[in-house]
Amino acid sequence: MRVYNFAAGPATMPLDVLEQARSELTDWRSKGMSVMEVSHRSKDFVAVAEQSEALVRELLGVPAGYHVLFLQGGATGQFSAIPQNLAPEGASVDVVNTGAWSAKAIAEAEKYAPVTVVADEAASGYSTVPAQGAFGSSDGAAYLHYTPNETIGGVEFGYVPEVDVPLVADMSSTIMSRPLDVSRFGLIYAGAQKNLGPAGLCLVIVREDLVGHARQSTPSVWDYSRMAASGSMLNTPPTFGWYLLGLTLEWIRDTGGLQAMGERNKAKADRLYAAIDASDFYSNPVAPQARSWMNVPFLVADPALEKDFVSGAAAAGLANLEGHRSVGGMRASIYNAMPMEGVEALIDFMKEFEQKHA
Repeated sequence: MRVYNFAAGPATMPLDVLEQARSELTDWRSKGMSVMEVSHRSKDFVAVAEQSEALVRELLGVPAGYHVLFLQGGATGQFSAIPQNLAPEGASVDVVNTGAWSAKAIAEAEKYAPVTVVADEAASGYSTVPAQGAFGSSDGAAYLHYTPNETIGGVEFGYVPEVDVPLVADMSSTIMSRPLDVSRFGLIYAGAQKNLGPAGLCLVIVREDLVGHARQSTPSVWDYSRMAASGSMLNTPPTFGWYLLGLTLEWIRDTGGLQAMGERNKAKADRLYAAIDASDFYSNPVAPQARSWMNVPFLVADPALEKDFVSGAAAAGLANLEGHRSVGGMRASIYNAMPMEGVEALIDFMKEFEQKHA
């Protein structure tokens, strides 16, 4: 029996995608073999890669003048790849710190360039984002990096910052969750394992004028110019993950595209936050104007009940609701593939648990 999987990543995937992959697993396109066994250099797999790129460009409306890359190493790898590609020797890097993933990006960038933290939400315990217009870029910065959605803290920007340098965004938790103006960014990157498919690939969309300036020490597989020239196949890519990513993009397109996806995601988040706010037993620690659509942390009135909540939810078919080990509590990740029925099932369980323990 399938459960409702609220994991932050690897996350739930569309059932239609999984069932199609199952039907094609041992005989893909009447080749008599799995897609996992097909050469990445073959005409058939190159078509999969090209279709995936075309769908990214179509769904996000990627304008001309941007490369679309499918890289390995996850978003964490990009914490290092970005300064190596975009920050020449002597340049500094600006970063906005809104939580755990921002901090990780800062720690990696500091290995390659001086980092200026232009805004830091530590005073709020990382339960807020800076007000629009509260920060800008510093002198000598090659780019400004921010995390539009903090997966662990459940904090999300409701706006795109306006700065005078290329804007770089870690969109691992929000990519493809709603329409996006890509032209506002110099570079967008996103691990695949939340809204794009299984773990194994990292999508990078980078403006062409920012490519071709990598430091000599940059590993070839993270050199954007080399990967762009090779169609993201300088080395053997994770072909099965790429195939599943392509199927997921087709699912997004076939279910209405990003406009419809955004409407569904907002409705799910609104429904869950409304249930939390209507209760004296549950609470959400994030400032209302900074609440994430994708990751909803919540607390029970008595922390001693957290383990009972998680185990009871699991028994009811609601999996992976424990909060991140660094913050505790509970967290419901409600990415694209989580249906409203899953959110309603969670709310029903929350009400039952409250009635039993309040």
